[in-house]
Amino acid sequence: MISNTSFPGVDLIYDEAMAAYRFGERHPMDPVRLRLTARLLRDLDVLGDGRGRVLHPYVADDDQLRTVHSAAYVQAVRDASGPDGEPDVSFGLGTEDDPIFPALHDASARLFGGSLVAAESVLEDKGRPAVNFGGGMHHASRNKASGFCIYNDAAGAIARLLDEGVSRVLYLDLDAHHGDGTQSIFWDDPRVMTISLHESGRTLFPGTGFAAENGGEDAPMTAVNVALPAGLQDGGWLRAFHAVVPQMARAFEPEVIVSQHGCDGHARDEQTNLKLTVDGMRQAALAVADLAHDLTEGRWIATGGGGYDIIHTVPRVWSHLVAIASGKALQISTPVPAPFREWVKERYGVDAPETMGDDVDLWWRSWEVGYDPGDPVDRAIMATRKELFPAFGLDPWFD
Repeated sequence: MISNTSFPGVDLIYDEAMAAYRFGERHPMDPVRLRLTARLLRDLDVLGDGRGRVLHPYVADDDQLRTVHSAAYVQAVRDASGPDGEPDVSFGLGTEDDPIFPALHDASARLFGGSLVAAESVLEDKGRPAVNFGGGMHHASRNKASGFCIYNDAAGAIARLLDEGVSRVLYLDLDAHHGDGTQSIFWDDPRVMTISLHESGRTLFPGTGFAAENGGEDAPMTAVNVALPAGLQDGGWLRAFHAVVPQMARAFEPEVIVSQHGCDGHARDEQTNLKLTVDGMRQAALAVADLAHDLTEGRWIATGGGGYDIIHTVPRVWSHLVAIASGKALQISTPVPAPFREWVKERYGVDAPETMGDDVDLWWRSWEVGYDPGDPVDRAIMATRKELFPAFGLDPWFD
């Protein structure tokens, strides 16, 4: 694993104005999760001692949005915004998942602008990661809103990197849901490899992300999908990660890594069927940081994503992510600061966790110890490896 001093610090992209991305009182995507994360980071002093700086997002303009979205779609979002907004359902707007609200365009474009700031930061300072935990809107495609996502900020960051001369970008999606929007945007672009570990589309939205989805005609073998079974716990999750991700990442040789760290796979989250813990998600973030350290010299952009257990899970997972990117990871035994717990109790009437971890055993079986055909996790891993590894000279006996 990485040392506590692998990175010289982190650029955190945040502004309270990001909370304007709010679909309504009863919608699962509650921007309070952003405020809670920012407050926990402050009380933990994650950015202290020169380990980080806060950069503010801006509202991306239409030309920037059109790098990954169609002009017609951007105009449809504008038309749906304002007090008299008119949603066009053909663009995925005005649905139960993506209802309209007056600030729809500006709020969505600000999250997008946040990931552009992250890309600009990484381009300027190649050894300093950037984190936009308000981003990660990975379901938005070129022409359609989907799954609580209006503009795809991670795709926007990737497009910016490519426009500035980066030759290969690895997009790694760790949300419980398939990163379908980002995959579709770069489906035919050989400069981008998308890797998504997620609950199988057989049991979870958006119903895609199977091993055979491996890229378009102009970019074969650049889409990597590991469709994992419902009920998966940390051991299976980490086994799948380490059986696929490092091998594909090293074979692709990216210049920059863009990762999405949705934490809706936690056992407390009611939007998915996975049973992960804060400890497991922290371990996965450490592994991504390790890859960024080894392959890209710290050129790493990390975003948030899904996550609907807003008190117990989201703030801890994303605080760990920022701390890891800063070069000084937090231990899972670190106490949650008393001021944060008191503030949560007073403000929301619930008890926040006492420590930064769930105190679980993170042991997992290495792929090298053998394949169990009776294990649905192993079958999912094998499906992905058989689909893609031979093209890169990995596991050539499958060819």
